[in-house]
Amino acid sequence: MKVAVTGMGIVSPIGQTVPDFWDALCNGISGIKEISRFSKDGFAFVRGGEIADFVPNHDFGAHAPISSAASFMMAAASQAIEDARLCEDCDANDVTGVVMSTNFGDTDAAEQLIASLAKHGAIDKHTLPRYLFQSMADRIADRWRLHGPRSVLSLSCSSGTAALGYGANLIRSGRAKVVITGGYDALSKFAWSGLSVLRTMTNGEIRPFDKRRDGTVFSEGAGSIVLEDYNHARARGSHIYAVLSGYGLNNNAHHMTAPSKNGAGSTDVMRMAIEDAGIAPSEIDHVNAHATGTKYNDITETQAIKAVLGKHAYEIPIAANKSEVGHMMGAAGIVEAIASVMSIVHGVVPPTINYGEPDPECDLDCVPNTKRAVPLRTVLSNSAGIGGCNAAIVLTASDTNTSEDRKEA
Repeated sequence: MKVAVTGMGIVSPIGQTVPDFWDALCNGISGIKEISRFSKDGFAFVRGGEIADFVPNHDFGAHAPISSAASFMMAAASQAIEDARLCEDCDANDVTGVVMSTNFGDTDAAEQLIASLAKHGAIDKHTLPRYLFQSMADRIADRWRLHGPRSVLSLSCSSGTAALGYGANLIRSGRAKVVITGGYDALSKFAWSGLSVLRTMTNGEIRPFDKRRDGTVFSEGAGSIVLEDYNHARARGSHIYAVLSGYGLNNNAHHMTAPSKNGAGSTDVMRMAIEDAGIAPSEIDHVNAHATGTKYNDITETQAIKAVLGKHAYEIPIAANKSEVGHMMGAAGIVEAIASVMSIVHGVVPPTINYGEPDPECDLDCVPNTKRAVPLRTVLSNSAGIGGCNAAIVLTASDTNTSEDRKEA
């Protein structure tokens, strides 16, 4: 059963709509700067990707007030649902599921719980329900009266890609006709304390695949993609951006933070996704890499791509969106999937910026510093996370959609 992408929405440090995000990504705009939302006193790392000038949509009824993280997610979901032309009275609502992904959940609520515990020796029972990870899926489902299955995944930085795969599986199994997927996280002292302990960050630029790379930078925001049974989408006249044709998920059970030797876990999920898509490795036209800009991740991911694609790996562009948008944690996989879909639609691969010194151990074509026009039909998007979590998806051009069609739309 084919799974169509029929709607997309985003709130990111480089754009708060899909067109704005895509324009900034293609033009090499960085969203990384010194954090201003909270005091950096005591923190070794002070740069991140913040959402600037965000005006939340308060049309959330009984669910207000709403935190930063939830505001980002609700805004992205609203964009995607509108883009897919779903509505509150749509007959699809009885068979519409929700799959969310996050690393930290509602960090505003978390900080309130910590303050309550420190002051009163007990947590605030009214705040606790907001922090529970399932609350975001409940918000989305209740706001748009969606009665299908709902889930929240927290698989570190592979969460967003895993949510897309799980959503596709719900459709393939007949449990849903439409699935609203989303990934979100917000920057806060609570989140930054945990991220700082990892010692994977830099106070400089993210330089994926560059020999000078010395760490990643974390960002906040949200992304949402509407997945739909292909025939259902055609029947209701939906615009189909692309097809999610393959998916893989595993855990390499190697180390909490270090990648497995030669990228074994990543190798396996990319192979799973390609096999699930029913294509040969030589049919992959572009890889949207996880590419965090850390020393070992970029080397092992390069090794994994070579293991999967062989000599074909040297013939296609391998780009790194995180060089511009930062590492968006629970949203990363969905944001990079949106970029991959837009690459297919427009026939353009965004650049890997901040690239200046080649690394012989990362010797693939990373589209350095300038976007590139490339005819694309099939894109592999790869994700990985601490704890050994790995996920990958294959996105394929829809037979009903070409880049010329989209330009005219």
